[in-house]
Amino acid sequence: MQGSGTFSVEAAIGTLVPRTGHVLVPQNGAYCQRIARICRVLGRKLTTIDYPEDTQVAAADVERALTSDPSITHLALVHCETSTGILNPLQRLPQVVARHGMGLIVDAMSSFGALEIDARTTPFDAVVAASGKCLEGPPGLGFAILRRGRARTQRGQLHSLAMDLYDQWVYMQKPRNGASRRRHMWWRRFDSAIAQYLEEGGLAARYARYAHNCRTLIDGMAKLGLKSFLPEAIQRRSS
Repeated sequence: MQGSGTFSVEAAIGTLVPRTGHVLVPQNGAYCQRIARICRVLGRKLTTIDYPEDTQVAAADVERALTSDPSITHLALVHCETSTGILNPLQRLPQVVARHGMGLIVDAMSSFGALEIDARTTPFDAVVAASGKCLEGPPGLGFAILRRGRARTQRGQLHSLAMDLYDQWVYMQKPRNGASRRRHMWWRRFDSAIAQYLEEGGLAARYARYAHNCRTLIDGMAKLGLKSFLPEAIQRRSS
């Protein structure tokens, strides 16, 4: 949809979380806090787990929260917190979520296109990203990758017509409507960005370039007596 990444995060939460739903949001940065604010504005019940900004989300804390409150229906997680660069342990959480029958909504604004998110091993309800950041397209287009079945079961319960992702998907399936939308300048620019991404070598090549740039920057700043806010262990892809 046309708009910032926040548009699509709000649309995913509003589309997938029923009005009687309950969202758990682990918070260790500004964009986690924004998700919590979205839940409040949408009137969705909210529980947070609050961390300092240099501390990763812990799977054990999520397990404890879900065990103590069975009314929680969804976990909303920021994969890479844009404000600090901290990586939250996405790979460790799906098993926890699955054991409790919860839904998983992932804000992947700063990771999509450089860090792997495999739908076969990370059974999310939605991954949300945007045309900028790692895809290096112009800003102004957000998108959500959803499991159709989950969106279909919640259709018609969102307060907004324009933010209803299931309704948008149905509209786009009509050939005339889909073709018209794809001719829009945002789509054309985004398509060019994807072509350049694939030409560079896709996820592996883009991550390698970013990792090299990051190492160069941190090493150079260290020579000036400056150090990174985050320990290296919670910025690496293995997290």
